[in-house]
Amino acid sequence: MYECRVTADFAAAHFLRDYHGKCENLHGHNYKVYAHVRGRELDAGGMLIDFTILKDALRAVIKKLDHTNLNDIAAFDQNPSAERIARFIYEQMLASLSSQGLDLSGKNGGIKLYAIDVFETDTSRARYIAD
Repeated sequence: MYECRVTADFAAAHFLRDYHGKCENLHGHNYKVYAHVRGRELDAGGMLIDFTILKDALRAVIKKLDHTNLNDIAAFDQNPSAERIARFIYEQMLASLSSQGLDLSGKNGGIKLYAIDVFETDTSRARYIAD
């Protein structure tokens, strides 16, 4: 099994509803995101996937989030936790890659967009893993 990973960063504000503590107040993070792709077969050039394709897909999603109040994005239902952000990035990347004719669903043993890691800090990470 091969795995590739690309990284991107963004800054955004948010607050958490139904949370009792300081994170219920508006605050911000400098998020770091890792996108992981897995597969068993390499292409003719010896690559699992072109890093540029993967980076471009991740950066396109990050651009939608950068310097925003994440609570204003309907997909988060006013509760943009790191877990929800990770799933949002996964879904947006998969749709973007699919629109380019790339199937990273992992069906039929192909390449799979496997996981998205979202770090709020160096010590706090949420991961969404595609099943």
